[in-house]
Amino acid sequence: MGVATTAPLLLRAARGEIVDRPPVWMMRQAGRYMKAYRDLREKYPSFRDRSEIPEVAIEVSLQPWKAFQPDGVILFSDIVTPLPGLGIEMDIAEGKGPIIHAPIRTQAQVDALHTLEPETALPFIKTILQALRQEVSNKSTVLGFVGAPWTLAAYAVEGKGSKTYSVIKNMAFSEPKVLHHLLEKLADAIAIYARYQIDSGAQVVQMFDSWAGQLSPQDYDTFALPYQQRVFQQIKATHPDTPLILLVTGSAGVLERMAKSGADVVTVDWTLDMAEARARLGKHVKVQGNLDPGVLYGSKEFIRDRVIDTVRKAGNWGHILNLGHGVLPDTPEENVAFFFETAKQLNVLV
Repeated sequence: MGVATTAPLLLRAARGEIVDRPPVWMMRQAGRYMKAYRDLREKYPSFRDRSEIPEVAIEVSLQPWKAFQPDGVILFSDIVTPLPGLGIEMDIAEGKGPIIHAPIRTQAQVDALHTLEPETALPFIKTILQALRQEVSNKSTVLGFVGAPWTLAAYAVEGKGSKTYSVIKNMAFSEPKVLHHLLEKLADAIAIYARYQIDSGAQVVQMFDSWAGQLSPQDYDTFALPYQQRVFQQIKATHPDTPLILLVTGSAGVLERMAKSGADVVTVDWTLDMAEARARLGKHVKVQGNLDPGVLYGSKEFIRDRVIDTVRKAGNWGHILNLGHGVLPDTPEENVAFFFETAKQLNVLV
């Protein structure tokens, strides 16, 4: 028998254990605000190259780890990465996001999609996650991530980002059968993908339903929630001990619904006060968040005050400190460093 190791802080908090301070990481912590990343981007201008060539993706994933020692190190990737493995070809345009070359608009296109085989379609994911686990050992928690069925469907149907989501809502409300078939196929593929990430070394998986906040609550119950549940149930069936986090952008209106998804941790964005989120979710639901990323433009005193305020409101159990969404590209690196420093002193400050 080897020596028993202590599980890393974020993993323990996500499991609901009592910890000395809330663990901290930052969405989009690997990326454009870091000079090291911008330098690498000049050498590898294609996002797909940066996220799919293992040694490059490993380097990018580890840049914030080396700079700030966050409690979570997340796979550098994109939510659309598995789509080509289903037969949905895509590219990721710099500054614009994913572009789907032949958007899914018909039942025939949905029928033509195939089962995801990650070992064949996404072998680089395994290489990256194994390397991250080896590098950070038990000093940090390795996070995997996936897109949720509704959000991936929105990309696949719209063909790109959208402000109105008119194409997918047209399908949802005029041809719901086609959309439900697409959502089923995507949910099953995402579950396969998430399990592959866990088998490759991810200790926690976050699902991004970035666009589900664009749905009315009744439509969230029809097109988002059942498919979040479908993914999470399949993961839990084979990997019951891996904590799952759910993020929905603009989630204040569907917060209680998020808690019904099967996620272990609900991400709260900054449009909702953390104390109010805690009251609405109940004391048994774990939370992540919820600093406005814009706070990191403020003075050190301002950043510290906001961090302490958030942590106090979240209470001393079941909280992962994070921003309510991704760090903004022109955020000063020294403010990111200060955010992490403050977070790590919270057992003294709060």
